[in-house]
This record gives sequence, C-alpha cells and structure tokens, in this order.
Amino acid sequence: MHSCCVVKQELQHASLPQHKLTLWPLVYRASSARYTTVPETPVLSRWLFLSHLLPMHRSSHLKIMLFVCVSGMNAAVRATVRVGLYTGAKVYFVHEGYQGLVDGGENIRPATWESVSMMLQLGGTVIGSARCKDFLKLGITNLCVIGGDGSLTGANAFRTEWSGLLHDLVRAGRITDEEAKKSSHLNIVGMVGSIDNDFCGTDMTIGTDSALHRIIEVVDAITTTAQSHQRTFILEVMGRHCGYLALVTALACGADWVFIPEMPPDEGWENHLCRRLQDQRARGSRLNVIIVAEGAMSRDGKPISSEQIKKLVTDRLGFDTRTTVLGHVQRGGTPSAFDRILGSRMGVEAVMALLEATPDTPACVVSLSGNQAVRLPLMECVQVVPLNYQHLILSMMCRSFENNWNTYKQLAHINPPDVKSNINVAIVNIGAPCAGMNAAVRSAVRMGIIQGHTMLAVHDGFDGLAHGQIEPITWTSVSGWTGKGGSMLGTKRSLPGKMLEEISMNIAKFNIHALVIVGGFEAYVGGLELVQARETYEEMCIPMVVIPATVSNNVPGSDFSIGADTALNTITSTCDRIKQSAAGTKRRVFIVETMGGYCGYLATMAGLAAGADAAYIFEEKFSIKDLEVNVEHLVEKMKTTVKRGLILRNENSNANYTTDFIFNLYSEEGKGIFDCRKNVLGHMQQGGTPTPFDRNFGTKMGAKSVLWLTEKLKECYRHGRIFANTPDSACVLGMRKRALTFQPLADLKGDTDLEHRIPKTQWWLKIRPIMKILAKYNIKLDTSEHADMEHVIKKRSPLGK
Repeated sequence: MHSCCVVKQELQHASLPQHKLTLWPLVYRASSARYTTVPETPVLSRWLFLSHLLPMHRSSHLKIMLFVCVSGMNAAVRATVRVGLYTGAKVYFVHEGYQGLVDGGENIRPATWESVSMMLQLGGTVIGSARCKDFLKLGITNLCVIGGDGSLTGANAFRTEWSGLLHDLVRAGRITDEEAKKSSHLNIVGMVGSIDNDFCGTDMTIGTDSALHRIIEVVDAITTTAQSHQRTFILEVMGRHCGYLALVTALACGADWVFIPEMPPDEGWENHLCRRLQDQRARGSRLNVIIVAEGAMSRDGKPISSEQIKKLVTDRLGFDTRTTVLGHVQRGGTPSAFDRILGSRMGVEAVMALLEATPDTPACVVSLSGNQAVRLPLMECVQVVPLNYQHLILSMMCRSFENNWNTYKQLAHINPPDVKSNINVAIVNIGAPCAGMNAAVRSAVRMGIIQGHTMLAVHDGFDGLAHGQIEPITWTSVSGWTGKGGSMLGTKRSLPGKMLEEISMNIAKFNIHALVIVGGFEAYVGGLELVQARETYEEMCIPMVVIPATVSNNVPGSDFSIGADTALNTITSTCDRIKQSAAGTKRRVFIVETMGGYCGYLATMAGLAAGADAAYIFEEKFSIKDLEVNVEHLVEKMKTTVKRGLILRNENSNANYTTDFIFNLYSEEGKGIFDCRKNVLGHMQQGGTPTPFDRNFGTKMGAKSVLWLTEKLKECYRHGRIFANTPDSACVLGMRKRALTFQPLADLKGDTDLEHRIPKTQWWLKIRPIMKILAKYNIKLDTSEHADMEHVIKKRSPLGK
C-alpha cells in the first residue's frame, strides 16, 4: 500500500512545467460481450479519432485515461485528475468514452481540481460512458486503462496496432512524418476494475468490495424473512467466469451450498445437496441458503441455473423455496470505503507510472498485493487469459481464492467425525466488542468440532474464565452468528494479571487443552500475561492463539484487525452525509472525532475515503502552526466553488488540542468566512452488522486458528498430557502483507508501544501523503520505496500445490 505515494524527487509539487504532460481521463463502459470478436474499425473512424488527439499532442506528452463504470471508479478518476494537476500536468476529460474521442469538439473538456469534487461517494462514473464497439481498433497516444481483462486486452491491441495506425495516417496525408515521429511510442498503464475480481495478478479489483456490500445487504434482508417462514433461498450473483463473489458471499453468510464455475460439483451433486439441506433442517436450522454464480456449470459443461436448483429442492424435499437474481444491482450504489481507498491509491500509482515511463518501459498494470501496490507486466497478464476460462482460474488461482474455497469446504461440506479427539478448546472474547467477532467464534467452533474437539465457550472475557462461566458450545448454537455484530459470548476489558490463580484452577477444572483469544489490544496484553504466568502456573502451559479483533486496528503482528473495516465504513458513510449537508448550506466546516485510542488508522483511512481536508492523529505530531496552515487552507478553499470542509481528529491525537479546542479555533479564525460544526461519532463505530470483509476475514481467521492449535497440540503432547512452554506455542494470528501468519507473542513485544497501545511500526502511515495531495496541500513525498515491476506467472501456482 505505501508504494502508491512514490514519486521521483524531481516530481515534487509544481516542479514540472505546465504542458509538459497532458492527462486524458476517458470513460468507457465495457460491453457485456467481453470475449467476442470485435468488428474491424473503419479506417476513417480511426483517422478522426487520432486527428482530435494529435494537434494537442504536438507540444506535449499525451496521457489518456480509460475508466470503466463500476463502483469505486470515481475515486480513481478523482485521484488521477488531482495527482496529474499536482505534478503540473494539463488534464482533460473525454466525455462519452471512445466515441467522444472520435467525435471530438465539446466531448473533450479541461478538468479542474473542483470538477472532481464530491465524486467519492458516487457509484458508476460521472463523466459518462459509451458502448462503442470499435474500441479495440482505435489508437491512443498514451493510455491508462481501468477495467477488467477485456479492457486490458484491448489496451494491448492498441499498443500492437499503434505504429500501423500512424503509418496509415501519414500515407493518407492526415499527419506529417514529424508528427508521427513525436507520437512513435505508446505508454500503457492499467488499473484493474471489475466486480468479478477475475483478473490474474491482483488480490482485489476496484468495484468488487462494493458489489459484495450490495449482495450482503440483500442476503441479510432475505435471511430475516426466510427464518420467520422456514424457507430455502437461492441467490444468484454475477460471475460468468469467476465465482469470487459467490464464494465470498457463501463464506460471509454461512451458506449451505455454493455453485461456482471454477469448481463444478461432483457427479450426483443433486443427492448430496438434498441430503445436506435435510441434515441442516434436522439440526434445527430454519433457514437454507444456496448461492449460485451465474456461470455455474456441471462437470460435463452444462449450465446449473437457480431455477433448476429450485425445482430440484421443491420436487424432492417439498421445501418452500424462493429464488432471487440480483443482476445489475451489484454494480451500483455507494462505493465502499475499501474501493474508494483502492481507487485513490491506484490512480496515484498509475500517474506515477506514466510519469516514469520511457519508450523502453513495458506496459504495466497497477495491482494490489496484500497492502502494497505493485506493477505487473501487462503482456503477462493478458497472455495468461486462455479461451478456457476455467483452466485459467485453476492453473493461476490466487492464494486468497484457494484459501476461501478450502475454508468453505471445511466449514460447509465436512460432517463432524464419529471419533472424538478428547481435546477441549476454549474460546474467549476480550476487550470492546466489534463487528466480525462472532464470525470468528462461529468458524472456530465449527472447525474445532470438525476436528473432533469439544468446544467450550467462555463468557465475559477473562472474568468469565476466572469465575467458571464456561460451557460447551455446539454446531447449531453458532448458526447465524456470521452476520451478527457485537459479541455473542460477551466481553470485558479486564486483564488476567490479578486473576491468574483462579484462571489456572478453571483451566484444570474444565480440562482446557488450548485457548482461542479473540479481541483487541487487551487480548494481546492478556495473552502476554498468560505466557509470562507459565513460569508459576503449569496449567498455563497450553497452546494459545490471539485473533486481532478491534475497530482501532492497533494489535501488533497484524496489518488488519477484525472490525476495523466495519467501523471505517460507518465513519465514511457518516462523513458522506455530513459533506452533503455542508454542500447544501455552503461555507461550512465539520470537525469529526473518530475512535481508535492512540491509533490513527480510522482517522487516516476515513479521511482518504471521505475526502477530508485534514486528519489529526497521535502518530504524526502537529502543532498550532499546523492548525493555522489548515485554517488558511480552508479559507482559500472557500474562495473556490467547493465551499465546504471536513476535518477528522483521532480521539487521542493530542491531549491539549482537543476536539473542542480545534472546533473553537476554527470557529474563531473562520468568522465571516465559514462556520463550524462538531460531531463526535462515539460508539456507533463499534456497532452495526459486519461488512463482507470482516465476515470473511473473521471466518478465515477462526478456522485457521483452530487448525494451527490442532497441529500444535500434537507437537506438545508429552507423556500422556499437553505441555506447551515454548514461545511459538502462544502466537498472534495476523495478516502480514498478503498472508495469514502466526507470530509468537513474546517476539512482538519489542515492536509494541505498551504505553500508547499501538505497534511501533504501522504500514498505513506511508499512505497519508496521498490524502494531503488530494486535498491540495503542497507537500514533499517519501520516495524511499518504489513500486517495482513484478511478474505474474511465477507468482501463481496450480490449485492445491
């Protein structure tokens, strides 16, 4: 993630002369017929197209930006325009897609800083789009494409045909040899945008997370109805060639079955499905959910439709069954916070890639790898797209997809064993409640039962462990927990230090062999205290794992915590409403206080997602001079057409410069220019239903923690009993870049600021400059890290290897 703000030292604000670089944001909505042959474009249309471009290109380097209509694209448009202007470029909008370039005239208009204001919260694209079928044969001087595999394949075709198009224009007398020589090469940078998340080389495409939000909203609404009426619901989601949306939806809602094109069901799946639905009803479930990707098929290549499944369930089981086909509702709506941040970061990196490009630079795609932006060779990405799309996914499937599939199979398709392991695993929630905790507990419980363990629920945190509030928890008792916010087990902030003797006695009394601790910084510190107590209490010598779950995202050992994404979306949506109010009243600045303790993650990311003018955090010290600069910045902003301001402040950013102080300062200094309002969001950030990310993340974390404990228990079994006293037997399960890893609690202590309850190193601090650039501050950037070109093919391995 931090490489998005990389620029060369000479590219500091306004260091490039005007007109040296011209950027062309161009919008196009890809045709749904993505893998079909595109008719040959008439030469005349290509000439007209280039004739509009080349006159403007004679005195400047020309950059063209191509955008596809999915949620999150406007964030990329905004970032591209503003970073282009920031670097001294002259930026243009091309309205109505490629047809606008063919027609020229009023379709090509200059873009300004203010023209991309208030775009972040809008779905689709505000520039307009055209279904121009000739796009594959049109030439473009320099190209930045935002789209899926079809759009990027088209970009490669542009690059291949460019010299031929120039030759045709010269031969026809439309341009001179000199003009052709100046436009002799084509630079290409791509950004991956597709709700299907079907592009090889990136962990997530722009628009996917927003689509999942739309789907889960529908699933939650349907679930309420289905439970009250004891129904089976079949939900068909998009994904003709890629089942990512269907698979993640199935994980996020605990679906009974999922059909995806990559993994056709075994022969006789009809019988297996009916047995599974009957078993679920026999266990007391009042609801059955089946998720179907629109491209689902059987092993013999025949389509599996939602109506076919409905007929099967109705005829064989007699269940009251309903079918819902979501269709294009998945493409619309307000973009999620994740998509806004992703689009912004990719837009910045794309401009940087174009600025750094030379005639010898290969075309690249800006993509996401864990929390980092990377550049991949476009040719590799295009060349690995074979005609057999299923083969692509199976041979080049990313690790995330494979992990999702394996987790789903284990949780939904494996029945508990008849033979028990005689192992008791306890689960406890620690600290403040947050969305996604219950998803982690559910998957941990079910994975433990699948392993043959007896699962024990500890109520009310370490207090409950000390007071014996422990009871068995079963498969059915966690049904429906994935979509529930808060903590169903109950949770407290108490640390175990003063209750060690009682806790050790109950570990012995309930014969607890392993412990799963789900929570925030208190869970981390509590785990450390239990490890330290091993020297005194032998009962503490059991394997332990801490799963980070807190809105603050401040647990050492993990880039992300369960619950932070839900809180971030809550803050972002609230800021959207606040900005809308400010836009209506004009000349108003809102001061918004966010949670996070001493960790500025929420304030920073919400600032980037909501388009804030500033975000004050503890990790980045600020003084009264900084506050004065921010006030002056807003005074100048009020002279433009954007007469509103948004300031975020992390709750513990500064003991003296409180939210009230900042509000009073802005109110005083803004007299006669703007007025101020103050909002303290408070505990609303901890509530609500979990986002798709938190449901999926919690599910995978819970399952992986129990699998790890199962293996660790085998290692620690000595002389007929469990004895674990090595550092690696008590770990934090965290996400580092793109992998879930186990790190010993003791090893993480050195990277912890215990006084302020934050890690000493935090990856997201390096993307703060993006927010400042997009808010039009004159700043210098950290150029210590660079988004190097990586490779796609050698990064991927066949499924199951």
